[in-house]
Amino acid sequence: QVQLVESGGGLVQAGESLRLSCAASGSIFSIATMGWYRQAPGSQRDLVATITSDGGTNYADSVRGRFTISRDDAKTTAFLQMNSLKPEDTAVYYCKAVLFGLKVYWGQGTQVTVSS
Repeated sequence: QVQLVESGGGLVQAGESLRLSCAASGSIFSIATMGWYRQAPGSQRDLVATITSDGGTNYADSVRGRFTISRDDAKTTAFLQMNSLKPEDTAVYYCKAVLFGLKVYWGQGTQVTVSS
């Protein structure tokens, strides 16, 4: 079992920055990949960025160069540094953990709102 708790969302103006955190607890040594996804109203949940246990990263084209995903040394917390935010980045951001056994866990989500 893995529990994920996101934090760091909020309301910002276009061009500003936010840093999201996802704290994992439970069977953290079973986590292979952590990632951030987002879902805007009326839309599907889309990939934002992922990071593997050995530090490999992957980004959606829409955020590459603006967002950076990272993990702490203990690999218990994943971060999403979001710079140059745009109104179209407005969404609920969810943290996802995929275990080595391919079981998937989701956090409860954190709202990010970017005003123009």
